[in-house]
Amino acid sequence: MPRPMKRRKVCCLPESNKFGPLDLTLGDQEFVNMTVDEYETIRLIDLKGFNQEECAKQMNIARTTVQGIYIEARRKLAESLVNGKVLMIEGGKYRLCDGLGNGCGHGCHRHGRQFGVNENQDD
Repeated sequence: MPRPMKRRKVCCLPESNKFGPLDLTLGDQEFVNMTVDEYETIRLIDLKGFNQEECAKQMNIARTTVQGIYIEARRKLAESLVNGKVLMIEGGKYRLCDGLGNGCGHGCHRHGRQFGVNENQDD
């Protein structure tokens, strides 16, 4: 029997969760759904310059898990950009850090503005 999926630690929710072409009408939009934990790997690795090991430590998961999440997130970004689809960031199995530095490293972005509630935070 496989282990239950561990919730990935995320330090912040995106300021905007919908991105896409400006010239589409509402009926023409096709969507690509990215989870919040996929967004966090992009934020930490591509924006903050973490390597996969540092990202894994920050998110409290295995490096191999980060690698899989990151590959899928990059595929979704490419699909959105190349095919002109709207990228929606929502859902996933994650928990928000408390913003107090408990286990957060230098990539924690949660100390500032906080918003949104994660309905996926069942204990």
